[in-house]
Amino acid sequence: MKITVGDLSGPQIVEFLDAHVQEMRSITPLESKHALDLDSLRSPEVTFWSVVDGDTLVGCGAIKKLDAVHAELKSMRAAPARKRSGIASRLLDHIITEAQRMDFTRLSLETGADEFFLPARRLYEKFGFEYCEPFADYRPDPNSTFMTRKL
Repeated sequence: MKITVGDLSGPQIVEFLDAHVQEMRSITPLESKHALDLDSLRSPEVTFWSVVDGDTLVGCGAIKKLDAVHAELKSMRAAPARKRSGIASRLLDHIITEAQRMDFTRLSLETGADEFFLPARRLYEKFGFEYCEPFADYRPDPNSTFMTRKL
């Protein structure tokens, strides 16, 4: 597997991210869906990574700069057929390392509160994320869980 900064232009990544947004819409009420669309992921304050295994896209993730020292984890996804195979752990470790290299001192995230998101919350806990209050522009939401960690 290889993790690289993604350019978000190929049809494979467009399809992969569309499947992510569609899945989130099927689980989370629209007003509680915070997944970034393709144009938002292309903004200058976002760094996006793709995980490929051979020629197959198997995962992605991003960070969005909130301020000089605080970034938000966005768009973490492993291909459904590859869930629980270590892709998310490897990618999250890579993103944390890169965020530190970029001189961020805090990394925060929003994820779902539903049972579907329990494996994600456990992964984030394993990597030292702690539950916190809403950050940035988020507001309290029964469908959202907020987590953060110092880098």
